[in-house]
Amino acid sequence: MGLFDALRRRKGKGAPKRGKPGTLRGVSPADLDHLDRWAATHRGVEAYVEPRTTVTDTTVVLVAHDGEWTRRRIGSLETAQKFGRKRSIPVYEVAKTGYPKRMRQYTERQRLLRKKAQRERDTKPD
Repeated sequence: MGLFDALRRRKGKGAPKRGKPGTLRGVSPADLDHLDRWAATHRGVEAYVEPRTTVTDTTVVLVAHDGEWTRRRIGSLETAQKFGRKRSIPVYEVAKTGYPKRMRQYTERQRLLRKKAQRERDTKPD
């Protein structure tokens, strides 16, 4: 198989359908369902709205009390605020507040745990 064969195959019949170049995928029912389930199963959840960019639509990051987080498309700040009101979750704009420190600390802890697990796999005798 040649280097570019896999790329050519992706453009064929089995390739996923994409919108026109420059169009963004909006919020889907699956996105909102994920956010609902995540918020219901975590304590101390806050929502941080990320503005639309040239690459993604407006997104929301839900952050739990321990810093665990998830991100999904939300469509607009107004939709995020409605989502927050419905669930009694505070909603912040990342551009104004930044991300909470506990989110960065959680991400760093996860990185260190993955690194430790990888070292343990690498040193495990066969």
